[in-house]
Parts: sequence; structure tokens; C-alpha cells
Amino acid sequence: REIAPAKSNGFHIQPSVKGESMSTFVSPDMAVCDDCAAELDTPGDRRYLYPFINCTNCGPRYSIISSIPYDRPNTSMHIFEMCPECQAEYDDPADRRFHAQPNACPACGPSVTLCTPAGEPLQKDEYAVVLTNKLLKQGHIVAIKGLGGFHLACNAHSRQAVERLRQRKNREEKPLAVMVKNLVIAEKYVVLSDREKQLLTSQQAPIVLAEKRPDSEMNDQIAPGNPRLGIMLPYTPLHKLLFHSTTDMLVMTSGNYTDEPICIDNDDAQERLRDITDYMLVHNRAILQRVDDSVAIVLRNTPRIIRRSRGYVPRPVKLLQRTEPILAVGGELKNTLGYSKDDAAFLSQHIGDLTNVRAMDFFHHTRDHLKSILEIDPAIIACDLHPGYLSTQWATEQTNRTLLGVQHHHAHLASVMVEHRLTDPVIGIIMDGTGYGIDGTIWGGEVLVGDYSGFRRFAHFENTPLPGGDKAIKEPWRMGVSYLLHTFGEEYRRHVPSEWRKYPVRQIAEMIEKNINSPLTSSCGRLFDGIAALCGGRTHITYEAQAAIEFQHQMQTSTARPLTYEISKVNEHYEVLIPPIIREVVQLLETGDGLPEISFRFHQMLVNLFLDLAVRARTETGLTHVALSGGVFQNTYLFEQVAEQLENHGFDVFTHARVPTNDGGISLGQLAVAQALILAGKQQAVYH
Repeated sequence: REIAPAKSNGFHIQPSVKGESMSTFVSPDMAVCDDCAAELDTPGDRRYLYPFINCTNCGPRYSIISSIPYDRPNTSMHIFEMCPECQAEYDDPADRRFHAQPNACPACGPSVTLCTPAGEPLQKDEYAVVLTNKLLKQGHIVAIKGLGGFHLACNAHSRQAVERLRQRKNREEKPLAVMVKNLVIAEKYVVLSDREKQLLTSQQAPIVLAEKRPDSEMNDQIAPGNPRLGIMLPYTPLHKLLFHSTTDMLVMTSGNYTDEPICIDNDDAQERLRDITDYMLVHNRAILQRVDDSVAIVLRNTPRIIRRSRGYVPRPVKLLQRTEPILAVGGELKNTLGYSKDDAAFLSQHIGDLTNVRAMDFFHHTRDHLKSILEIDPAIIACDLHPGYLSTQWATEQTNRTLLGVQHHHAHLASVMVEHRLTDPVIGIIMDGTGYGIDGTIWGGEVLVGDYSGFRRFAHFENTPLPGGDKAIKEPWRMGVSYLLHTFGEEYRRHVPSEWRKYPVRQIAEMIEKNINSPLTSSCGRLFDGIAALCGGRTHITYEAQAAIEFQHQMQTSTARPLTYEISKVNEHYEVLIPPIIREVVQLLETGDGLPEISFRFHQMLVNLFLDLAVRARTETGLTHVALSGGVFQNTYLFEQVAEQLENHGFDVFTHARVPTNDGGISLGQLAVAQALILAGKQQAVYH
């Protein structure tokens, strides 16, 4: 629009006016830049060894903001009055720190303190960091307040320190992330492609899941049984200082008990972490927004986000069109929520599993904070159909709001479509562990044909009882019993592994037969679990999808043919029958085949099956676009093989990169579906 000339001289930044529509996005937190890193290590520089060095190109942003506009008074830096030198930099358009809101130095900015778990100070400033380094070398566990929350750190080379951390944190076997000094050190432990190096050294600086070097002397307690290691570089000045005189690799895991949100407040950390940590390295710059480390992997030469948080949030994802504001509350596990504003989707940081009070508090805080900084108050809420999800329950309690229910796997499908800006219907191969189906059963092994406004359930795995509900997810042997009973009837007992005699197998069979707490499921994730357990894999898990993950990693490629499968047409859709698969697995076990070979044959069967179903869908619909989504596609072998085979057979394959393929991408799909329904004047999606 045309405006009258102001007729002023020079360049001025005027004070922000509260109440005006804010179109400038809040920046994500960014890793320390090369210029600041150089100053950090330069003796004589006034910020030499200062752990809070930053400029307009790096440092905290989202984690320190309370409201917009993004000016210093609206951040946790407001309590630190800049000294004359910092103020001069801040005011100088030619300076690298011009209007850098977190600008500070040792004379006027935040400081660090090493203290006991009870909060008793031991050392301050550079002496605190030096002593921390010594303590880490000696094998102590130190809680370190970072950018978006606390880490629990220890010497990654000390088996005793890592074992002690696992025991105290109640994290028995799940892989731990590590931080290494630089790329040279990283390549001692993992094999890095150029894309992985770029990702590690990017401004986002996520944890990257890279393949371990088979010849490295890696502590096997860090990522037991896993060929990949979650590795990151120091992304704050404080982290860089930790490597000045300490070991070359530190375990750097989230500062929490398993399944709880990370600590961000000093007092809260003293209360919650005092039984885990030996010492605490804290600082006095408040973290206002909890932000976990992001996690990424490079597959098919493309970086793919597995957990979207620090460095990426709140950067928006473009939607196809503009609509009135919408709030999407996501799912139950790996929860994220999201808002639409104009044609942009603003997804929250990783919130986690909404199964405890602290996680729900985090959910509510994040919802209110994003609403505030976006300056919107949506009258429309999109949620999952599962009535038991806490996010759904909250949504249904809101009055004077239009509620739009989005089926779980439809949200997965839509999230791929909107990420790639697709408008026409697609074939969706959506494979995960749990999603509430439109028929009241638990879905999870679905081939859908649809778009934003709805879908047809084209094919799925045959329904099988889930004995004990969620208990069967944590005890995969229960699914093994369910599949055996479903396949062999009363003869199932002949095929139960002898090692399972210590389990209440008969009682589980009776639960299934009498339909007691045994909902039906078509889940591909549960099929992985059950077959893994039958083959001698995990019967009980200590973290989500452990049985399936280890089943993949124990796979041994061979020339053996894939398992066979059968597809039946039932009520206008296809069902993949379970008994032929289980019968062949049992046969192979009884003739001496082991888990590694059966795993390979099972994976190859799934590749062939998904291709077969896609071809059938193309034949019936003429569609050639295929979207892959769902947590099962975190299986790297399956993901790469399925995508390759589909492309080889003339399909255009669309997969996730900017948002997670797991439930962390559900909120984006909910926004896309809700937006399409609003534009079409519909109250609900069409499912059949």
C-alpha cells in the first residue's frame, strides 16, 4: 500500500506498538555462530570464555521469549541491564550485535554457578566450568542447565558412570545421546556423509542418528544393540567450554526422569534431579519455554526430522490456503499441538507423552504461549477421534468452540500431503502402532485412498485381539499368544515357545476367547512386536517400540525368499490375512531358522505386500501418488526399500522430512484437514 513519505533523515528502529498485527515470526533458538565461537576462544576479548556470548546470528530466541514483540523487555534478559559497551553494540547498525536482544557480557549478563544437588554454591563463573570439567572426567553425573532445559551429563567413556546414570534416571536400555567436541571426534565413532555433517554443523544443530563405526571403541552401554548413535556437537558457548579440558565425548541426555518433561527451572531441577545427579551447573537466565533437543536422520540423502523442537520451532510450515485460525491438539504420544494463522501452521515443540500431570501442564503452557505470541483465539479446535486421549478430552470440554474430529491415520495422510503441497487424492500407506478407527477398533496397518476431506479404507491387516490393551504393547509376548490362537485355534499351545511357560499364557488365551479387555487391532506395529517375541526377541520392553527396533537391527540379509502373504477381499476392501504369515514363521522356527533370517524375510514380505497393495489401488483408482507415514516408517530398512520399490514401479513417492513421520506430525495433519473442511463448508470429514 502507498504511504506518505516520513521525510526523516537516517535509519531508525522505532519502538514496537502493542496491539498492531504482528507478522514477523519469532526466530527459533540457533547454535553459536563461528564469529562468537572465535571470540569465546580469543584471550583478551572481553567475552573470552563467557558462556552466554551471542549475536544477531545466534543464541537464544524462542526459549527466552515471554510475549511479542520480540524485544528485550519481553524476554528473560529483561533483568540484565546492558553495560555501556554492550549498549553501544546494540545501538550500532554496523555492529554484529545490533538489536541482538540477548546481548550481554561478563560485566552485565547472566552467570553460571556450580552447586550441590541441594543448591549449595561451590564455584562461580569460569571456575565453575573448570571444576565441572574435572568432575565429569572423574565419572560424576552433572545436571547442566542449557538453552531449552537441563541435560544430565557424564563421561561417555566411563561404563560405571553411564550405568549409574541409567539406573538413577530409570532408563534401562533406551539409547542415550552424546555430545562430541567436533566433527573430527565424531568421525572416530560414527560414519558421516556430507549431508550428516551439514546437519550436525547447521544452525539447528540437532541430534543426528548416524551409523556407528564397527571398529570404534564405543561404550556399549550408550546405545546397546543399536547400529546407530545419536550424536550432536556443542551448540551453546557453555557446551563448548565443557570440552576445553574434559573428555572428547559426553553423554548428554534430557534432564528428567523417564517420560517426564525436562526441567527448566533451577528450583524444580533441585527437587526433581537431586537423586540422579551428583552436581548441578546452573545459570540465572530463566528458560521461559521448554525446548528439547531436536532429533534428525538422513535417509535417501534427505535430512528427516524425528523430533521437531530446538532450532526448528516456531518456524512455520506453509498451508495451502488462508482460513480463520484453528487450534490442533495432536495425539497422545509424542504430542505436539499447532495453530494455523493465515496460510501458516505454527507447530509447537515436542511435548511428549500426555500421560502424567507434568506433561499436561507443559501442554497447557505451550498452548497458551503460542496463542499469545500469535495473537489469535481460534474458535475451531481439531482433535483426534480417540475419546481416551487427554488432548481430545480437553478439546471436548471447551465451550463455544467448533470441534472437528480427525481420524488418526487421516491426519498422518494429510500431514504428508500438506508438507508436499499436494491437492489431489493420494494412496496412503500409513503404518503405526495405535490409532482409533472409525469402526471403534484400533487401527495401525492401513492403506487409505483419500485427500484432506476424507478417505476410503482400501486395505488393512486383519483384526486380531490385543489382550490387556496397552499392557500388550509393553509385553509383546501377549501379541504372540494372540496371533498363535488366531492362527491355530486350540492347537496354539503346541507352538508356544518353551521359554514362555513362566508367563500366564493360558489366562491370556482365556481373556481373548471371552473377549475380556481384548480390543481388536490391525496394527502393523503390534505385528512386528508379536513376531519378534515369537522368534526369541523381546517379550517385555523398557521403551516404546523396543521389540520392533531390535527385531530390525538383528536382521541378517540373506538369499532366502520373503515370507508369503495372502490378501482377501472383504466388504469392499482388502484384508491382509494374519494366519499365513504366522504359520510360516512357526514353521521356520521349528525347522531351525532363527530371528536374524526370519526378520529379513518378514521385512521383505512387507516390502512386497505394500507394493502389491499400492499397485491394486492404482489399478482401481488411477492414482500414482503414494504417501508414506506412521511410526513404522522410522524403520530405516523398511522405509528405504518400500520407497525404492514403489519408485521402480512408476509411483511418485512422498515422505516426511520437515515434520516427524511419527505422531509428532499429527497436529499438522489435523490443521490441514480442518482447514479443508472449513473451506468446503463441511462439519466433518467423510470416512468409509
